[in-house]
Amino acid sequence: MNFKLTEDQLQLQEAARTFARAELPAIAAELERDNKPPSRALVKRYAEMGFLGINVSSDLGGLGLGNIEALIVLEEFGKISSAVGFPIFESSVGPVRAIEHFASDTLKKRVVPAVCSGDMVVAVSMSEPDAGSALTDLKTKGVVKGDKLIINGTKRWCSGGGHSDAYVVYCRLSDDPGAKGIGAVLVEKDAPGISFGPNEELMGFRGVPSSDINFDDCEVPLDNIIVQAGGGFKKLMEAFDLERCGNATMSLAQASGALEDVSVYVQERKQFGKPIAEFQAVQIKLAEMQMKIEAARLLIWRAASLAEDGLPSVLHSSTGKCFANTIAREVTGDAMQLMGAYGYSKEFPMERRLRDSWGWGIAGGAIDIQKVNIAGAMLGRRFDQRR
Repeated sequence: MNFKLTEDQLQLQEAARTFARAELPAIAAELERDNKPPSRALVKRYAEMGFLGINVSSDLGGLGLGNIEALIVLEEFGKISSAVGFPIFESSVGPVRAIEHFASDTLKKRVVPAVCSGDMVVAVSMSEPDAGSALTDLKTKGVVKGDKLIINGTKRWCSGGGHSDAYVVYCRLSDDPGAKGIGAVLVEKDAPGISFGPNEELMGFRGVPSSDINFDDCEVPLDNIIVQAGGGFKKLMEAFDLERCGNATMSLAQASGALEDVSVYVQERKQFGKPIAEFQAVQIKLAEMQMKIEAARLLIWRAASLAEDGLPSVLHSSTGKCFANTIAREVTGDAMQLMGAYGYSKEFPMERRLRDSWGWGIAGGAIDIQKVNIAGAMLGRRFDQRR
């Protein structure tokens, strides 16, 4: 068990940190102001720098590195903002990984290299008006008619809704009840019968626009089916365990970025004739923040490291996500308090980090749902919330 990053990992981390700090703060402020996603030119720049598809197979256009490398880069970008980090998230731990693992060779070769090159953005579409934590209650359904799959239904809270090129849509592909009837299909933005609602106005996640997606006899080719019903839901949730590691890393990034900023601030800000870092109360708070961040990072990296030959376990991914989601809210809140009005002002990134931290603890499975997952994995059973 080695807790040290390799020389190659350290070089990758430094390259990501240098690029992010030099190039992205002004862009992050613009995306926050306008609530628009990163431009395609920026996403292409990420690809040219080697920051997309880091842990995707080199046969499919990725770098062929490990999950740890992907999460190292994601944290450095996420420290600047969730919005500028989101393309890294989508290409390394997002829905494209479900395509890589489970889709047909034809679909993989058409989509995954395009994502890694920055020519295509793929989002995930899971939640519905009556199906969030209770995902198996989803009603959107696809029916095979000839050589097409016809989809009807409505999806909600889709990050990238209306802006992405394609969507991995979780939907019913058979009449079997519950999880047995659920599979996934890739739906491209120009498919007949797809439409989008207006951008949601959220507390945070500005620059990661979200909207409803409506399917009205939406037609997609049968080869776009990623996972069929009948055992497919288990596969999809296994792939989603890696996305939880990405969600956790985005939470971690809000916290670690906050600590970096506040550590500079407390050494420059003077009160009562000396820097406030000289006060023991401030020192204690900084130490508590550091402990939480280090613990969260180790939990996330454990899940990612143990999954190098496959996908993370629900126990490890949910533990990392739950803890990181929780401490991110605490650390960003403490950092804001230490910075006072400067932390509360929209001229500085701290208040954005606080708002985004609350969002990551809702997205991808809320904190308390993760605790249910953890307990079930510990005890080797599934808890049916309906009984």
